[in-house]
Amino acid sequence: MIPPPPGSVAPEGLRAVLKGFHDALAGLMAPGAPTPLCAVTQAGLPPADAHPQTLVLVTDLNILAHSDGAHWIRQDTGAVIV
Repeated sequence: MIPPPPGSVAPEGLRAVLKGFHDALAGLMAPGAPTPLCAVTQAGLPPADAHPQTLVLVTDLNILAHSDGAHWIRQDTGAVIV
């Protein structure tokens, strides 16, 4: 399928879908309210380098942790979670 020329208007049904995507992305980029955290066990933590600047709830430790891009860091002590 050939894309429409620049400046053309998308069909109404497609505009509604695109607006939904736009609104969802805008909410992720600048949340206006608290958002749920990903809950994961210590053994289930994904690689920290794949999730820089991400906050998670480590359920079996009952602690928040963030990725510094190399390690998962406990929020209470600043120690690396291994």
